[in-house]
Amino acid sequence: MALTQRLELRQSQALVMTPQLMQAIKLLQLSNLDLTAYVEGELEQNPLLERIGDGEEGVRTVAPDAGSHSDAPRPAWRENGHAAPDRVREAVAAVGDDVPATDADAASSRSNAEWPAGHAEWGRGNARDSGDYNIEAFLSVETTLADHLAEQLALTVTDPARRMIGRFLIDLVDEAGYLRGEFAQVGEKLGALPEEVDAVLKILQGFDPPGVCARNLAECLAIQLRERDRFDPAMEALVRHLDLLAKRDFAALRRICGVNDEDLVDMLAEIRQLNPKPGLAFGSSTVHPIVPDVFVRPAPDGGWAVELNSDTLPKVLVNQSYHAEVAKAAKSDKDKSYLADCLQSASWLVRALDQRAMTILKVASEIVRQQEAFFVEGVRQLRPLNLKTIAEAIGMHESTVSRVTANKYMATERAVFELKYFFTPAIAGSDGGEAHSAEAVRHRIKQLIDEEAPEGILSDDAIMEKLRGAGVEIARRTVAKYREAMRIGSSVQRRRDKRSRLGAPS
Repeated sequence: MALTQRLELRQSQALVMTPQLMQAIKLLQLSNLDLTAYVEGELEQNPLLERIGDGEEGVRTVAPDAGSHSDAPRPAWRENGHAAPDRVREAVAAVGDDVPATDADAASSRSNAEWPAGHAEWGRGNARDSGDYNIEAFLSVETTLADHLAEQLALTVTDPARRMIGRFLIDLVDEAGYLRGEFAQVGEKLGALPEEVDAVLKILQGFDPPGVCARNLAECLAIQLRERDRFDPAMEALVRHLDLLAKRDFAALRRICGVNDEDLVDMLAEIRQLNPKPGLAFGSSTVHPIVPDVFVRPAPDGGWAVELNSDTLPKVLVNQSYHAEVAKAAKSDKDKSYLADCLQSASWLVRALDQRAMTILKVASEIVRQQEAFFVEGVRQLRPLNLKTIAEAIGMHESTVSRVTANKYMATERAVFELKYFFTPAIAGSDGGEAHSAEAVRHRIKQLIDEEAPEGILSDDAIMEKLRGAGVEIARRTVAKYREAMRIGSSVQRRRDKRSRLGAPS
């Protein structure tokens, strides 16, 4: 066979992911907190991009894209006609010198960096004399559990070797106060005898708060009971069999502990007074509150008004007038290329933010339309819904709807819900009737269990029959799966629990 060279022409179709398209997709799936952080980074990098303050004068709204046909109100993306602030002017002017800032600016920046936060108010510029003294600048930071334990260790243990073991064990304590990790390997890692490690652990378990540095719940409760001088043989037996307490098997607990009903009730009351997570009294990770992206309110015409939360929308603009001013001073091709890239990047970011807001509003409006019965009557009227139904209704791809609904929240008169909450699988109706939402069925199961009396506890089979009588075709194992997902005990456990609440352990 002879080898030859030849030219061929072929036609093919391929989806090209441009940087702008990748940016739009990335912004679409970000939560409002992540979006704010992303925009802050762009504001630092791009001198032509500016933030707009509320109530700023001399601003005008950017005209909508020509291809947009949405009748929904557009977010306040605005463009400023004034010159940029000095910090932006300096950043762009420095491009010609190929340095980020002038020597004077750099020296000023270094000088400011050398002063710690709050230090300027103490000894710089006679701030106290000028009336700008702020006592809050000297408040101590929140004490963590590790810091609290380390302080007690320094006061209690003087031996350097034991201090090292104590510090290592403190590093293994989680925010709830429990000792996590392989305790048996601590001695091997530190080259210490197991007896020495156990002795240090006993010292740590005597620290404040009571119950800290325990390896499990039983040990945590035992430490607190010893401090109260209530760890007698009966209580020790109760702590060793917490699994029976979780199952509400009070008959077995009475037999194991060797006590009567009255004594058992008193012992259970003491257990309830203990703290199962003593470490949570100290500083832990910051919990960010949920900020809704969309508000749903009743409209005057009887429908529903869907509005974007303007507080979560970054207010940014492209300063065209400043770009024109700086472009006149740009001489080299490098400067012109840099300004062109900044302008294109800023313009695309503003458009992407605008498109993101409109897409969220469009998807949220369609969800409200599909689930209108839920907003009127509650969870029992939640309809089965999937991404495909919303995507076909608004003319978008399912992947786009999936990104929009991720980490986005809707504030309603009932509560704040994640957008994905409204997408639930369908459970068939009996005799070919209308399908039911899985979330509505879960709500109905919980309602039936909450309404049951101590003498009439419903089994999974009984719940299944009641649901089938209400037109829901469901299997017993599905009832059990939904019940366990809601952390609801079995009928035996619920019967013991409800009887114990009446003060009669059984």
